[in-house]
Amino acid sequence: MDKQLGKKYRQLKTEINNCGSVVVAFSGGVDSSLVAFVAGKELGDKALAVTSGSASLKRSDLDLTQHLAREWGMQHEIIHTNEIDNPNYRANPVNRCYYCKTALYELLGNLARDKGYSHVLNGTNCDDLGDFRPGLQAASEHAVRSPLVAAGFSKEDIRALSQHLGLENAQKPQAACLSSRVPYGTKISLDLLTQVEKAEAVLARLGFTQFRVRHHGDVARLELGKSELAMAVELGDELSSQITACGYRFVALDLTGFRSGALNEGVIAVRQVS
Repeated sequence: MDKQLGKKYRQLKTEINNCGSVVVAFSGGVDSSLVAFVAGKELGDKALAVTSGSASLKRSDLDLTQHLAREWGMQHEIIHTNEIDNPNYRANPVNRCYYCKTALYELLGNLARDKGYSHVLNGTNCDDLGDFRPGLQAASEHAVRSPLVAAGFSKEDIRALSQHLGLENAQKPQAACLSSRVPYGTKISLDLLTQVEKAEAVLARLGFTQFRVRHHGDVARLELGKSELAMAVELGDELSSQITACGYRFVALDLTGFRSGALNEGVIAVRQVS
């Protein structure tokens, strides 16, 4: 570990210890995993990792949170948020994430108060601050702390420290919620989320590592890592048959390749102009 990363790690531990006792919003991604892991090591039974098992979280990621918590010997609970019952969320406006995170942080705040934990933590990092993330507003409104931001962590820092600490998901590809695969304005439903999850499971089974299935009505637009585009062409017939079996009529390959938050690109441009 280099000197700069070591300094950030010490600051992260200080930020967490200063909280006294914490509930960590834990999705199984590398960011929240690092916060949960360090909180568990520093605070012991004064740290609780909590995962929302709502339909927008892949079942594979839900299973991962349970596995990791067991491996770490950390307290872990699964809750079920009700964002899908909120018509504002189902309408899928550009600030959809605000309604999701509001539902999550309200439940986590109530849980923390009921169980006597002092603070709720999330896995937001410094790189997130430059993207369009309405969930940050929800975090602010519910006094959720972001120790990775306070300690100056970038995504690269998080992966490097996670690797150093031996976290098995240190190199786990980014995995935003399933609703992020749906263009703004297209209504969210349980059936739609299930369809997207099934299609992405096809890609995982066939050996793809970094991907999104963007849902455009009866078209599944595949965003893959550029190094895997050739494999997609080679497996074209199999890809098409298995993904159409999930309920799509057409399968399209996006030649630009994978990029996180692709459906935010137009939103960010508008915000910058205004």
